Amino acid sequence: MKILTLLGSARKKGNTATVLTMVEDELQNMGHEIERIALHNQDISGCLGCGKCKEKPHEIACIQKDDATAIMEKMTAADGIIFTTPIYFWGFSAQTKALMDRSYAFVTDYHKPGHTSLLKGKRIALLSTGADSYENNAEGAFTSFDRFADFLLAGSHDSLYITAGASVEELRDNSVAQATEFARSIVA
Repeated sequence: MKILTLLGSARKKGNTATVLTMVEDELQNMGHEIERIALHNQDISGCLGCGKCKEKPHEIACIQKDDATAIMEKMTAADGIIFTTPIYFWGFSAQTKALMDRSYAFVTDYHKPGHTSLLKGKRIALLSTGADSYENNAEGAFTSFDRFADFLLAGSHDSLYITAGASVEELRDNSVAQATEFARSIVA
């Protein structure tokens, strides 16, 4: 499988990137092709809500000329997509949220009989890290992601939340098994 990973953290060696690297390593060991895009290095504007993307339902027809279009093209070419984000104020990082909002361009006829998506049937997943427990911290983001996956008509979607420890080394030591299991669930 060709799997695109979207790093939604600005910290190249932070908690989210550390766990994502473990997931990517397991997927590569299983023979899958991985491409990582660090979203903080990209120019991704917010969705304008103009609806121009709906005029051409079989292509990515967003009128904005930024890096999101190329990323969305890679998303359509991939077999699986892993969104990643640290939890900031009970939700997604700005980088991740901006790309998720722009994903509006993938879908036409939402809530209508012809509802379709350029990502229909794709495997998508959410990997997230945060300083606090899942409850009253990350659960809203995961509920939102489940609805996002349904909106995209994703074939399957998995998720993993890791409560980050005091150091990246501690995180690495405590999260390998969870990262390995998560990687395997994505391609199962």
